[in-house]
Amino acid sequence: MSKRQDALDYHSKGRKGKIEVITTKPCNTSRDLSLAYSPGVAEPCLEIEKNPNDAYEYTAKGNLVAVVSNGTAVLGLGDIGALAGKPVMEGKGVLFKSFADVDVFDIELDTKDSDEIIRTVKLLEPTFGGINLEDIKGPECFYIEEELKKIMNIPVFHDDQHGTAIISAAGMINALEIVGKKIEDVKIVVNGAGAAGIACANLAITMGINKNNVILCDTKGVIYKGRTAGMNEYKERLAAETDARTLEDAMKGADIFFGVSAKGALTQDMLRSMAKDPIVFAMANPDPEITPPEAKEVRGDVIIGTGRSDYTNQVNNVLCFPFLFRGALDTHASAINDEMKLAAVKALADLAKEDVPDSVRKAYAGEDIKFGREYIIPKPFDPRVLLHVAPAVAQAAMDTGVARRPIEDMDKYLEHLESLQGRSKEIMRGLINKAKANPKRIVFPEGDEEKILRAAQIIIDEGIAEPILIGEEDEIRAKIAELHLDLDGITIIDPRSNEMHEEYTQAFFEMRQRKGVTLAEAHRTLSRNRNYFGAMMTQQGDADAMLSGINHHYPETILPALEVIGKQEGLSKVHGMYMMVTKKEAVFFADTTVTIEPTAEELAECAILTAQQARHFEVEPRVAMLSFSNFGSAMHPLTVKVQKATAMVKQQCPDLVVDGDIQANVALDPDLVEKQYPFSELKGDANVFIFPDLQSGNISYKLLNKLGEAEAVGPILMGMKKPVHVLQRGDDVSDIVNMAAVAVVDAQIAEG
Repeated sequence: MSKRQDALDYHSKGRKGKIEVITTKPCNTSRDLSLAYSPGVAEPCLEIEKNPNDAYEYTAKGNLVAVVSNGTAVLGLGDIGALAGKPVMEGKGVLFKSFADVDVFDIELDTKDSDEIIRTVKLLEPTFGGINLEDIKGPECFYIEEELKKIMNIPVFHDDQHGTAIISAAGMINALEIVGKKIEDVKIVVNGAGAAGIACANLAITMGINKNNVILCDTKGVIYKGRTAGMNEYKERLAAETDARTLEDAMKGADIFFGVSAKGALTQDMLRSMAKDPIVFAMANPDPEITPPEAKEVRGDVIIGTGRSDYTNQVNNVLCFPFLFRGALDTHASAINDEMKLAAVKALADLAKEDVPDSVRKAYAGEDIKFGREYIIPKPFDPRVLLHVAPAVAQAAMDTGVARRPIEDMDKYLEHLESLQGRSKEIMRGLINKAKANPKRIVFPEGDEEKILRAAQIIIDEGIAEPILIGEEDEIRAKIAELHLDLDGITIIDPRSNEMHEEYTQAFFEMRQRKGVTLAEAHRTLSRNRNYFGAMMTQQGDADAMLSGINHHYPETILPALEVIGKQEGLSKVHGMYMMVTKKEAVFFADTTVTIEPTAEELAECAILTAQQARHFEVEPRVAMLSFSNFGSAMHPLTVKVQKATAMVKQQCPDLVVDGDIQANVALDPDLVEKQYPFSELKGDANVFIFPDLQSGNISYKLLNKLGEAEAVGPILMGMKKPVHVLQRGDDVSDIVNMAAVAVVDAQIAEG
């Protein structure tokens, strides 16, 4: 199938187009209807009449943006008209929603009369919290935006201008830092005097580039003082005092080139004439002014970015507009000003210097993503952009007085933004905050693993814990330097030379001497097996918790912990649990990793431990003891075991909501329970699921993870005397950080 047909099918299959309106409140009963519409709707109407700002409280205005276009400058297509441009505007809505949870109505206006557009958009002000102008040709777009900013009391933002300018400016800041040039000294050439080109030039000047060092070019050449052909007031403002008349003239000795023009506009000879370490942003789409391979063929010192996703340093507007509006909307800003744009520039530039999450690395397989010449702009699918840009913009709105609803607690605002990215982020943020309140020492036996080192940086930066790395110090220090991490003060322990080795050896020998371990074997074990050494550190009180397993099979990690630390008194064994986070809620599955064929007693203690763990996550447990029968409907040794375990849990924890034997679907179906099992303590609202054996539990959590798209947090080991958790071989850095928070909270509880 051709790419053309793929695109047409994407837009036409199923529900036509790419967007729909959904309700956010129930409308299932006559009462719901009376509240949603008449007569109940009168109440918020009257409140808004008394106080117009209450529209942000009682309607969707505060999260609604209009994407407005007349289709006169659709990217890559030109003047195709308002109706033909509608798929692009719908696409803009998809990006707003997907990246920042901003709702959009696309508004296509069938007119080329600028004043008519201004009047129409002004009349829309009661409906929207912000206006995103899109694909309107220049110079009309400048006039339209300027006039709307004067007469409207909500943010107006022409993304084709400022989005491109903001992202390229962020890249420029970082590129200048890499090549060691000062912004006030550099010369910049901007080729393309439309919306994006003029905005790029203006923002560069706002950021500190000397206006006399800015040359703007269009299809007729350099825009210079005294030129009359093809001029308008917006070009005139940037006209240069220069003898240069062509782009070729302008490029001689230039430090920076911004291209928003046409394929091939920048030749290799022009690039050769630029200053040392030239910075090139060739942003023409779909084909840049010069491609990276062409540029690097003649200038090995060039730093280059394009608008293309198949090259590094992509200038993609999705890095800006969703998050800029998110911050503006959340403060009920009356405008988007220069300070807010500059805050977005700085936030993007700073983010590019931070370690890149594994989720982003996986999305760009094969790229070495770390700050440098090939990575000066964050990737479009980096989830951290929301958490950096929106707060920075919101803070700038407050600092400059355009915020009508200041954010009182920025930490809570960050938590809210994280919740937009999924329930697991929201839940884990709560646990991380608990950990930060009283950080503990976590020993990492795999201290030389890259993911562990990158996780350690985040753990330290966030104040979650004090990491202790086990491994050969010179090797670990070399990797830290290679990864450009700031871990100078971190504790590194080499078991072979550590002063505690002999003490640990003697203690381990005393633990295991009647288990066939000699003193010499104890010495060798602690010298060679870092999991044993880490377990001994935890057991002896030199660490509060242990995390390992990123490069080991599960038994290789859990066995040393069991032999050295052991299970809690009174338990038959330890158990394993996963928290499964759906879009709706968090639920808990156990045992999913440890006990293969549990007895009734083991099932009961697993249920009690899992309920306790759920409470650590601020979830009140409702426990379903799962089986293939419902309350004795099928008598079999397997169901009898579950019934017996349920009775034990009820006896030991009479205040715990628990029932079984019960089928999984019944545990989640309130109507079915009410009709057929009204006696059940569970009312179809279970959130803790205890499986009758490891096989069913392990299969279920993996199916829900893959088919149900539930995020899995774990495995969480329950029942150890001291906190030990086993990492998975496929875990990424964020998983390690999450498990570190779990381990710290466990250590806090153990400490009492």
